[in-house]
Amino acid sequence: MAFELKQNLKLSQQLIMTPQLQQAIKLLQLSRMEMIDVINQEMEENPLLEDMPSEEYDEVDQDQISEEGKISEREELKSIERTEEITGEGDGKEEFDWNSYLEDYGSIGTTYDRSKDGDTPSWDNLLTEKSTLTDHLMWQLKLTRLSDIEMRIGEQIIGNLDSNGYLVATPEEIANLENVAETEVVAVLDKIQEFDPAGIAARNLQECLLIQVKLLGIVNPLVEIIIQNHMKDLEIKNYNHISKKNRVSIEDVLQAVMIISDMDPRPGSIYNEERIQAIIPDVYVFKTGDEYKIVLNDDGMPRLRISNFYKEIMGNVKNDSHSENGKKYIRERVQSATWLIKSIQQRQRTIYKVADSIVRYQKDFFDKGISYLKPLVLRDIAYDVEMHESTISRVVTNKYMYTPRGIFELKYFFSSSIQKKSGEAIASKSVKEEIRKAIGSEDPKNPYSDHEIVSLLEGKGIKIARRTVAKYREMMNILPSSRRKRYF
Repeated sequence: MAFELKQNLKLSQQLIMTPQLQQAIKLLQLSRMEMIDVINQEMEENPLLEDMPSEEYDEVDQDQISEEGKISEREELKSIERTEEITGEGDGKEEFDWNSYLEDYGSIGTTYDRSKDGDTPSWDNLLTEKSTLTDHLMWQLKLTRLSDIEMRIGEQIIGNLDSNGYLVATPEEIANLENVAETEVVAVLDKIQEFDPAGIAARNLQECLLIQVKLLGIVNPLVEIIIQNHMKDLEIKNYNHISKKNRVSIEDVLQAVMIISDMDPRPGSIYNEERIQAIIPDVYVFKTGDEYKIVLNDDGMPRLRISNFYKEIMGNVKNDSHSENGKKYIRERVQSATWLIKSIQQRQRTIYKVADSIVRYQKDFFDKGISYLKPLVLRDIAYDVEMHESTISRVVTNKYMYTPRGIFELKYFFSSSIQKKSGEAIASKSVKEEIRKAIGSEDPKNPYSDHEIVSLLEGKGIKIARRTVAKYREMMNILPSSRRKRYF
């Protein structure tokens, strides 16, 4: 069998993502804080990038914004017009024109000055440290008369509490760790269970409630009986069974249940609540007359430009082999900085277009409330702004909008549709709100069942299945009617 070499000509198409296109896509899906981190990192790595001084930026008139979200009749608009949109074409190796390269790039949108509102929190409110459950218990442990061995055991017990204050290790395991008798661990545990908050260091819910009964000095014997023998009946509110089993009146049972309801099943959670993180919106929406104005939030965002310092250096460098290496490095850094600035500008333009389209589409929501939220999918906005659905998906992820009705993630305005009897479509979020309102106005002693909620919605022209009501109710963390019923 003979082997031979042949040449064949083959024509094929390939989709190649250039570095600048990859960078633009990456920046588009970043949140505001992630975006600032990326910019700061680039400024550290690229010496040609610098932040525009605030006094120079303030010279630009921030009040005139065109429909495309660009600042008009100022130098920033001129820089934006000179910046071509990133298409991903080319290999990024173009020759760089040192005589006419872009020196100054502006950002799109305006900065919202929150200091004018006078609502900025003081530093005293920002620089506080909340005491943790461990700190609180260790403080009490050190005030207790204990030997060195007992102190070590106490530290082990406190260190093995979960966020709700329950002991997740057995006394036997702690005894083995400290090489002591289990009875010593139990003795220290009994002392810690007398600490504040009441019910701490319990091994289960039943023990937690019994500790609180003891520390609160509750003398009703039925309370202990219910906790010890009828936890399941208590959970499903089967009070008639408790009454018959213990031969007491239903009124006595309800009085005992009322006492138990005032106890805390998670005594340690108050010290472990997560701090509320303030959301900084990417877009502000303000109402002016009958129209809504879109303003991008550039507060805290570095205003990048390419430093003139290196241009002056290059003008004084002689043409030799060593200088060529320097020129090559600076040329690459300038190209990288240009790509970054263009990507940021395109990101801002895209966010503005999407936000503007959402506001126009959901104008009834901004005017009248959630009941008027329209069904909206990514395809609708993509068609309106002439972009791909995947681009819209990246834009609305981790981006927030400040509106007269509150702060919402851009994803909030997208929801599936449910057909009304009249033939009109209504957003699923609006249906959820109707369910929430119905449950909020019900009689606590006789709550609405899912079937009754279906009937209420039908009266408002919304036809929906009972299982859909149950699904929406569970999504909103609302209990079924049997668990919502109150006897007192």
